[in-house]
Amino acid sequence: MRPFAYERPTDAATAVALASVPASAHVTAPVQYKGGGTTLIDLMKLDVMQPTTVVDITAIDDEAMHRIVPSDEGLRIGSLVTMAKLHADPSVVRDYPLLTESLWQAASQQLRNMARLGGNVLQRTRCLYFRDTSYDQCNKRVPGSGCAALDGSNRGHAVLGTSDQCIALYPGDWAPALVALDARVEVLGRTGKRLIAFADLHRLPGTTPHIETSLSPGELITAFIVPGGPRRRSLYRKIRDRESYAFANASAAVAIELDGRTLRDVRIGLGGVATIPWRAHRAEGMLRGQELTEANARAAAEAEFGDARTREHNGYKVVLGKATMVRALLDAQAMEVPR
Repeated sequence: MRPFAYERPTDAATAVALASVPASAHVTAPVQYKGGGTTLIDLMKLDVMQPTTVVDITAIDDEAMHRIVPSDEGLRIGSLVTMAKLHADPSVVRDYPLLTESLWQAASQQLRNMARLGGNVLQRTRCLYFRDTSYDQCNKRVPGSGCAALDGSNRGHAVLGTSDQCIALYPGDWAPALVALDARVEVLGRTGKRLIAFADLHRLPGTTPHIETSLSPGELITAFIVPGGPRRRSLYRKIRDRESYAFANASAAVAIELDGRTLRDVRIGLGGVATIPWRAHRAEGMLRGQELTEANARAAAEAEFGDARTREHNGYKVVLGKATMVRALLDAQAMEVPR
């Protein structure tokens, strides 16, 4: 690990001032925030990330950033809340099972105790070519260098949202749940606070895969806002190589409202198959207002994966992704929902 300066501000404005230096918003930015550090420190040890300054935000004395606040309008979650704290919150367990299930199936208990939710949604790709600096070709790590995964080992790479410059997978479990629930993100920058749709937080790789989010340099996530709407009949299904501590080969975050067997509303987020947390708008459009049958669910899944682009080793993700979506929809239909 390279030498770096360490700052531990006690208020958010000071943290933002320390981090708001002229820089491009990618891996080479000289200042990085650290929450739990479960991703950042790992990548610093691998020499993938080389910040000259680390700003530890865990000492920020802003109660709102550490609290979970439910209301009739929805849910406000501070960005410094740990994964473990949200997963154990009784009101979230009852009213937002999708959020708690996706956290329970992520990482290990030790990591969930450390990791903060703001950092969780910004975790970096698990692509081996990104994380191993002995490979020269990685447009995400070294812009313009190429993508070794295109013709390399790509079993774990994305099939949706890819480009000729990058096929790296977004690895998180909680983000597909947030995108399915139409969450918003509160961020603080030098000019003040702003709200953005969670669906707009992550950027498709396109020709600039090194720019992963819509955040400006120095902007700090302070909270997540989850509105009301379909939430109690919601769940998360994750398929992985082993049951414990493994990233998704395919996952589906589903929230539905039923009128008998007809879908009054349906929200679907996909993980394990795309370069960003993926909102399945095409499938939702086909299902909304229709009877939820296995045949209709399969047709919607076929349509959602119609534009999938596979490489030599990851074609199975299309079959698995469709089956996971169908299973999640039918399991949500069969849920017993508390009144």
